[in-house]
Amino acid sequence: MNQTSETATLGGGCFWCLEAVYADVEGVKSVESGYAGGTLEHPTYEQVCDGGTGHAEVVRITFDPARISYHEILKIFFSIHDPTQLNRQGNDVGEQYRSVIFAHDERQRETALEAIRELENDHVYEAPIVTQVVPLEPNRYWPAEAYHQRYFAQHPEQGYCAVVVAPKLAKFRAKFSSWMRPGT
Repeated sequence: MNQTSETATLGGGCFWCLEAVYADVEGVKSVESGYAGGTLEHPTYEQVCDGGTGHAEVVRITFDPARISYHEILKIFFSIHDPTQLNRQGNDVGEQYRSVIFAHDERQRETALEAIRELENDHVYEAPIVTQVVPLEPNRYWPAEAYHQRYFAQHPEQGYCAVVVAPKLAKFRAKFSSWMRPGT
């Protein structure tokens, strides 16, 4: 199979954090913040933040599988958030901040479940992993509003970005420097 791009849809807390990390990864073509997994069509940020819609804040990552594998995308995912926290990441609390992998097909679902098994077998976390692995239902993903796209890149001095996103990005860059785009 000679595919030039593949898509992953992942939720691990605030989408600003995930977007900032994946935007710097070699082989990633694009990253878009959005919403998935809910019942309301075309939700707004305010509706998702209020809870009750069932959506998670997610990133949709388009990548070149010849340069970075889906398994490597997941390895990054599990290193940049805490998959043992149910419906929260740090001070962000609610179902919209849950740890979730929206599989686009059966192969992605199996790869995600295997990645979780590997982490559990290696005892990477002291608590159980609570990451959901669910199919991404057709037409159940919506891009976030334009002001959320590339938020960290445009607002690195903003309080949340400076205190939460920047340290997470620095930790990722130190741990996975070989996966970074040249010049980042």
